[in-house]
Amino acid sequence: MASPAEKLAQSLEELKKLQNDQGFAVVKTSDLSRTHLDRLVKEGFLTQVIKGWYLSTRPDQKPGSTSTWYTSFWYFISVYLNHRFGESWCLSPEQSMQLHSGNWVVPSQLLVRSPKGSNNRTDLLHGISIFDVQLEIPSKDEIVVINGINVYSLASTVINIGEDTYERKAIDARTCLYSIQDSSEILSILLERGYSVKAGRVAGAFRNIGNSKISEDILSTMISTGYDVRETDPFTEKMNTVLPLRQISPFANRIKLMWNEMRPSVIGSFPVVENSQNSIDDTLAKIDEKYVSDAYHSLSIEGYKVTKDLINKVRSGDWDSKGDEDDKKTKNALAARGYWMCFQKVKEGVDEVLRGENPGDVADKRHGEWYRELFSPSVSAGILKPSDLAGYRNAQVFISGSMHTPPSKESVRDAMPVLFELLTLEENAAVRVILGHFIFVYIHPYMDGNGRLARFLMNLMLVSGGYPWLIIPVDRRGEYMDALEAASVQQDITKFTKFIAALMNEK
Repeated sequence: MASPAEKLAQSLEELKKLQNDQGFAVVKTSDLSRTHLDRLVKEGFLTQVIKGWYLSTRPDQKPGSTSTWYTSFWYFISVYLNHRFGESWCLSPEQSMQLHSGNWVVPSQLLVRSPKGSNNRTDLLHGISIFDVQLEIPSKDEIVVINGINVYSLASTVINIGEDTYERKAIDARTCLYSIQDSSEILSILLERGYSVKAGRVAGAFRNIGNSKISEDILSTMISTGYDVRETDPFTEKMNTVLPLRQISPFANRIKLMWNEMRPSVIGSFPVVENSQNSIDDTLAKIDEKYVSDAYHSLSIEGYKVTKDLINKVRSGDWDSKGDEDDKKTKNALAARGYWMCFQKVKEGVDEVLRGENPGDVADKRHGEWYRELFSPSVSAGILKPSDLAGYRNAQVFISGSMHTPPSKESVRDAMPVLFELLTLEENAAVRVILGHFIFVYIHPYMDGNGRLARFLMNLMLVSGGYPWLIIPVDRRGEYMDALEAASVQQDITKFTKFIAALMNEK
C-alpha cells in the first residue's frame, strides 16, 4: 500500500503535466481526478480561484500572500478566457493600450468584451475581478494576441480609446503613439468605419507627440474623401520633451516618458541640493563608517538573516568559502561577502564621481561589475554557474507581492541603455537619485540583487549631488515597498520622493 508521501508524489506528477514553461499550472476540475485535486488543495499545492478553477501555488507561502496570484495572473486569464469564450473575446481598448505600451500591471478589474459575455462581474482572488460585457468585438485583422491575451491591434487601440483615456493614461497612450510609424493602418480603419470625430482626435494626438506627418496624412486623406474632420488634442498638456520618432522598443519609449512625466514632481518634493564641502578622502571615510549599518539594513530588507558579527567577520577577511563549511554553505554569509565586495567597487565609482566624472557614465560603466561582485561568492561556492554572471537576465522575473510585472528579457536590453542615457543627461541630482533608483527596480534587469543594486545606484547619485550616504532602515521596509509600488502601479512618484526626503531629514 502506498504511503502518504508516495500518494502526494503521484499527485504532484499529475500536476507537473499541467505546468507551463514558467512552472504555473491552471487547473480545471476536469483536469485531475477528485482524489488528486483534493490532496493537492489540502497540502497547499493548489488554491481555488473561482468555482471549478484552481492555480498552482507553493505550500510554504504565508496565508494571504499575493505573490503567486500576481505573478501568474495573466497566464490564468489567458487560459480561463480562452476556455470560456473560445476566440470570441478581447480586452477593452484601454486595457489593450496598457499591454501594447508594456504596462502589465494587474488591474483591479479586467474589462473583457465578447458576444458571449453576460454583463456580469466574476470575483477572483485578492480583490481582483473580471467584468465581461456582451459586445461585438473587432474583426480578426483588428485583434492581436500578446502572451495569450486577445487585444485590439495597436492602430485600432489608439482609434478606439476614449478622450478621457488620453488624459488619464498619458504615458500609456503616448507610448502606443510612438510605436506607430505611418498612417496606413490607422487610415484603413478610419475610412472603413467612417470615423470623422475619432480621426480628428487621433490626428491631434499625433501632433501632440511631434508627429505632424501622420497627423497631416490623416487630416488630408479624410477630408479628400469627403469627411468633415476637425483636429482636437485629447491630451490636456503638451509634452515637455518630444522623443525621436524612429522605431525603438515601446518599453524604452515608456522609460523616457515616465522620466519626463515624473521629473517635475521629484524636483518639487525633494530637498534643495547642498554641495558637500568635505574632501574626497573625508567623504569616502564617512561612507566607510556606515558600511556595517548599511549592509545590515540592505541585506535584511531582502530577507537575509544577517548579524553585525557576520558582517564584521566578512569585513575583516575571516570569512572562508573554501575551508569553513558553515561559511561555504550559508546563504546569508555568501550574501554578506558579496555585499562587502560590491561595496568596495561602488566606493571606487564614488571616487570617480567626486573627481568630476559624469555619475550616469560611471553607473553605466560599473553596474555590471557591481552585479558580478554581489554574486561571485555564490559562484565560488558552486551555488551559481559562472554563466549566471554574464549580464542581464535571460528569463522573465516577477517581484514578490507586486502588481507590477517587469518587462521581458528582450525589453530589458532596450530599456537599460535609455536609463543610463537619462542619468547621464540629467542635471538635477534629486531626479537622478529618485528616478535612478525607481526605474532600475521597475526594469528589474537581473534575476536577483536588483534592490541592493538600486540602493547603491541611489547612493552614488546622492553623493554626486553633495548629499550624504543614505541607509533605508529595515523597519521602514513596508513604507519603502509601498512607495515603490505606488510609483510602479499608479505612476505616482511623489510618495517615494517624500519617503527618501524624510529619511534624509532625519539624519
